[in-house]
Amino acid sequence: MSLRKTTIIAGLLFIIGTIAGILSIAPAIDASDYLFKASANANQVIIASIFQFIMAVAYVGFAFLMYPILRKFNEGLAIGFIGFRFIAGVFNIIGVIAILLLLILSQEFIKAGAPDSSYFHTLGVLLRAGRDLVNHVAMILVHSLGGLMLYYIFYKTKLVPRWLSGWGLIGTVLTMLASLLVMFQFIDIITPIYIVLSLPMALLEMILAIWLIVKGFNTSVIYSGYKCGIAKL
Repeated sequence: MSLRKTTIIAGLLFIIGTIAGILSIAPAIDASDYLFKASANANQVIIASIFQFIMAVAYVGFAFLMYPILRKFNEGLAIGFIGFRFIAGVFNIIGVIAILLLLILSQEFIKAGAPDSSYFHTLGVLLRAGRDLVNHVAMILVHSLGGLMLYYIFYKTKLVPRWLSGWGLIGTVLTMLASLLVMFQFIDIITPIYIVLSLPMALLEMILAIWLIVKGFNTSVIYSGYKCGIAKL
């Protein structure tokens, strides 16, 4: 595959992953009365889980496309990048399983006559908390560690303009900060602070995707035979 085709597909995967992530939101699962709403909106929940799976495939696919290019400049960081993105993909799949388990729990809750106080509520709380920790803490932190490696290579090599890679480094750090604040229970998910910290990275990914599709990488860097060891980067 040519370098140009690779960057176009990579950009498209970025966009697909972002759109799939937005469509993976299931209001029925996030509602306070999710034990009632999830089963009543089963198709919504199933569709959301499918889009979360697509998001996982898109982001892992992006990493595999980037690896042959990145390894020319720093093989160690390239391996780290693809490794962390693969682990993030696994966490994404765990998130898919969690949302489907919540759907099953809701269906069983309704079948049992929707008891006011039961183990269904306890299991539901644990499953939702686990899903949130996987999706918004574990997956994001691991995904971001890979992102730091990606944008560091971009910054040092100038494969993309440094204002883009620098933005990526800063945005990744802010995203990690948001997840850490959630993990230590300083903030909740989908709060103004969480959104403000996550927004720069979301915007950067869209701009980078468009850049890869329209402009691609700096070919002078690729074809000049520019190679660096880890110590140089």
